[in-house]
Amino acid sequence: MTRIPGGTFLMGADNFYPEEAPVREVSVGDFRIDTHAVTNADFRRFVKATGYRTLAEQGLDPTLLPGVDPAVRAAGSLVFHMTTRPVNLQNIRQWWRFVPGACWKHPEGPGSTIQGRMHHPVVHIAHVDALAYAAWAGKTLPTESQWEFAARGGLAGASYAWGDELVPDGRYMANTWQGEFPWQNLALDGYAGTAPVGSYPPNGFGLYDMIGNVWEWTLDDYATPGSKPCCTPAVELAVSGRSGKVLKGGSFLCAPSYCQRYRPAARSEQSPESATSHIGFRCVVNIADI
Repeated sequence: MTRIPGGTFLMGADNFYPEEAPVREVSVGDFRIDTHAVTNADFRRFVKATGYRTLAEQGLDPTLLPGVDPAVRAAGSLVFHMTTRPVNLQNIRQWWRFVPGACWKHPEGPGSTIQGRMHHPVVHIAHVDALAYAAWAGKTLPTESQWEFAARGGLAGASYAWGDELVPDGRYMANTWQGEFPWQNLALDGYAGTAPVGSYPPNGFGLYDMIGNVWEWTLDDYATPGSKPCCTPAVELAVSGRSGKVLKGGSFLCAPSYCQRYRPAARSEQSPESATSHIGFRCVVNIADI
C-alpha cells in the first residue's frame, strides 16, 4: 500500500460531463491505498482462505430484485463483445452480453481461465464482493473523494492523472481504447483487454492504473439524478429507494469517441449487484483507524 498525505483539493470538473460538476473544494485525511488494483492472484488467496463465492457465481436473490429478468438473475456476468461494424452508441446492449457461468475465474465464460492473467486486475466483482475482500484484508473501499484525491497524484486541476494531454509525446499512459468503439480496437497501448497491473507509468503518488484498465468501486452512493448511464447495462435498481454506487477511473473500453471517462474527475453509476468484465477495485486503510 502507499501512504497518501491528506489535504484539500478541487474535486470534479466543469468542462466534461455534467455529473462531474461543480468543481468544489474537498478535504481528506491521511490514508493508505493499494498501489495497484486487486489482482486475480490477490483474490484467489482470499477465496482459498475463506471459501467465498461471488455474486456472479451464485446468481442474484429474486426476493431482492423481483422486477429483474430471471435470466439476468442467474449465475453469470456481463461480458464485453466487439461488434463487427459501427453501431448506434446509444444502445450499449449491442456490445454487452450476459454470459451464464462468467465470473472472476472464468472471465469470458465457461472454458476461459485466468491462467496467464494472475497479475491482471480481478473482474466480475460486485460491490458486496469488493467489500467482503476488503473486510478480510483489514481494509475498506475508498470514498469517491479519497479515490479522486489519490488519482490526481498531486496535480491540481489537470484533466488526466499525468497532465493535460491524453497521449503526451506519443506515449500511452493508461490502458484505454484506441480506434473506433466498439468495433475497431487498434490496441496501440499494447493491450486489447485488461493489462497486468503496473504496465503503465505511476502517477505522482506512485499509484498504478488509477486511470483505465478497469473501473473501480468506491464506498459512495451515486447522488446525481438524471445523468445518462455509461458503459455497462447495469442490473436495474429495482428496489425502491436504493441507489447505485460510484465507479471511478474508466477502463480499457473508454475511447475518445465514447465514454471519455479516463480522468480523475469522471464518475459513473453502477448497480451494486452488477458485475462485468471491466469492473475491479482497490482498497484503502484510513490512518485514523489504525
